[in-house]
Amino acid sequence: MQMRKNGVLLHITSLPSPYGVGTMGQAARDFIDQLQRHGQSIWQVLPVNPTGYGDSPYAASSIFAGNPYMIDLDQLAFDGLLQWHEFQHTQWYTYPDRVDFAILSRNRMPLLRTAAWRLLQNKPQDYQAFLDDNKDWLPDFALFTAIKSSQGGKAWKDWPEEYKVYDAKKTGEWRQRFLDEVEQAEAIQYLFFRQWKWLKQYANDHGVEILGDIPIYVAMDSVDAWSHPELFLMDEHSNPTVVAAVPPDAFSAEGQLWGNPVYDWVAQKKNGYKWWTNRIRRMAGLYDILRIDHFRGFDSFYVVKPDATTAIGGEWRRGPGADLFRRVTRAIGKQNIIAEDLGILTPSVERMLKKVGYPGMKVLEFGLFANTTEGQEYLPFSYPTNSVAYAGTHDNDTIYGWFNGLSREDKEYVREYLDSWDDGKLNWKMMSALLASPSDTSIVMAQDLLGLGSESRMNKPGELGSWQWRLTPGQLTEDVMKHLGYLTRVYRRLPSQRIDPAKKKTAEAAMEAVADQPR
Repeated sequence: MQMRKNGVLLHITSLPSPYGVGTMGQAARDFIDQLQRHGQSIWQVLPVNPTGYGDSPYAASSIFAGNPYMIDLDQLAFDGLLQWHEFQHTQWYTYPDRVDFAILSRNRMPLLRTAAWRLLQNKPQDYQAFLDDNKDWLPDFALFTAIKSSQGGKAWKDWPEEYKVYDAKKTGEWRQRFLDEVEQAEAIQYLFFRQWKWLKQYANDHGVEILGDIPIYVAMDSVDAWSHPELFLMDEHSNPTVVAAVPPDAFSAEGQLWGNPVYDWVAQKKNGYKWWTNRIRRMAGLYDILRIDHFRGFDSFYVVKPDATTAIGGEWRRGPGADLFRRVTRAIGKQNIIAEDLGILTPSVERMLKKVGYPGMKVLEFGLFANTTEGQEYLPFSYPTNSVAYAGTHDNDTIYGWFNGLSREDKEYVREYLDSWDDGKLNWKMMSALLASPSDTSIVMAQDLLGLGSESRMNKPGELGSWQWRLTPGQLTEDVMKHLGYLTRVYRRLPSQRIDPAKKKTAEAAMEAVADQPR
């Protein structure tokens, strides 16, 4: 029997820190302690991969590597790999509630390279095992990082011809040419995954599962696209023949031009979807629960020509459908996966979701509109138990940011639906509706717990300047978390309220016996 749970969405970079960005250090452990104290079972994070252009975790330079910015500097000092004076007096941010990625890029990477160099002088006992365990992706990633650095950070599409087209026969020569940079990049990844292992173990020991995100696509400027062009619809010169997009809709007259390379599903099927199988296997080892982003794209996906300036005039193509996930399950067993099934769902998408059996997502902000029956599936009374309930996700505005942007009529309907006439408590009323829903799992955003507005929105799709919001020390108070714990108890989502199937059977038998008594 699936147990009812609640959790909090807060990306690691949004944790408080004196060093400009949230990390896998003490603040992360403190947050886990806070989750445990108040009955929360899940910590949802965004992708933990190294960010690329625009600082988006959904545009990573590698789908397997870890984000160096999340490595905790205090822990490196405790490990003897940094000296306190090397980082404690640096200006790490301009505003305490914002990540300044320009400062991080300028100041943090030299420190991490110093720590990596010191690690390489006295390699830990498990270092070679780490290299061996990650040999399917780490050498190429380290080489990609080194070449990119030598080219002043340019995208690989703008590299000299010598490096632009990946050639496995030349990688040995290239590696020797950039050996110091390659080894440092590998050592930095060791530091990331060592700290991640400690953090995940700490979370699990405290009854908290980590829910992580898998973007459906890879970034064009990534080691994945550079070193494996055969996986994508690219020509012999590694140029894409089409790129990913979202067609025009009511929200955007020109659609969304994503620009990601799209998969050659025919080629991937021929080799048994090995790349996707390995990806899900590795991510299942990284997280306890996987959320696969843009799940409808596995049924059909929209593409435009690589030189398109808008998403107008593209075409839909068929994806692998449920066959991909059947084969993955056959190869590595059943995984704990959530399907991000938002957007316009066609009957074929719904059939695919039914076949794979993964819980989908329900977003309350999508359903609260007056004078329409559209979006009714996003109102809590419609939620199936096999679903995950949100007020909004990282791509949506906060509850108050969303509410303030509604028409007067829609605001009145929100108040009526939630039976809430005190707008100052609207966030809690909305979260109560989520936790009371039939969904097995509900997730609330940290910004909504604090009643914050649009200024704390994590991402506004298509706009630069996103991904910067973070907590200040002490901002997420015990009183706030205590009230969340109260709601979690009331709506039977506490870990201690999970029903033992054997006890449930005994209780049901007792009730049946009472019902059979003569009256």
